[in-house]
Amino acid sequence: MDADPVRIAGQQLLADEYYPLKRVTYDQRRRDGSWQHETREVYDSASGAAVLLYDLARRTVVLTRQFRIGARLAGHDGYLIEVPAGVLDGKSPDERVRAELLEETGYRIERVDKVMELFASPGSLTERVHYFVAPYDPAMREHAGGGKRDEGEDIEVIELSFEDALARVASGEIVDAKTVVLLQYLQLHLA
Repeated sequence: MDADPVRIAGQQLLADEYYPLKRVTYDQRRRDGSWQHETREVYDSASGAAVLLYDLARRTVVLTRQFRIGARLAGHDGYLIEVPAGVLDGKSPDERVRAELLEETGYRIERVDKVMELFASPGSLTERVHYFVAPYDPAMREHAGGGKRDEGEDIEVIELSFEDALARVASGEIVDAKTVVLLQYLQLHLA
């Protein structure tokens, strides 16, 4: 009996504008021992890292607001409140979050604490997100942030109280999954 319950039968490249979109066919052994043939489209998206800045003394967090086309196409206005995040691009997850914090928020942070890794949407994406939290204080801010204009970024930096951020999750104003996960982590483990 074949030990691996999944056999990849083929992969066809459908598009490769930003990251590869593939049609994957595979055979999967069911629990009853029979095999079924499946076909799925999978976006071979890059893995990334996300970080929540928090200040326990002032009970504040730093978030960003930026436009996301996927949210717009799904019926949202597209402007999401999020934690700073970015694709790894060959860097370690902790290096990436430090770089993203500086680019997006203007904060230079030395200490970041990894809290978990999660798959974003494993039914159709290969993306794995590394989640971090990092303490900050206003003295760590070196510039206004805003992202990289040459990469199309136009990022607003937002500082909110813990209570306001969590209320925005409860009201449905904050709908970005990585942000909700990290704010709930803050609520359960740090606040």
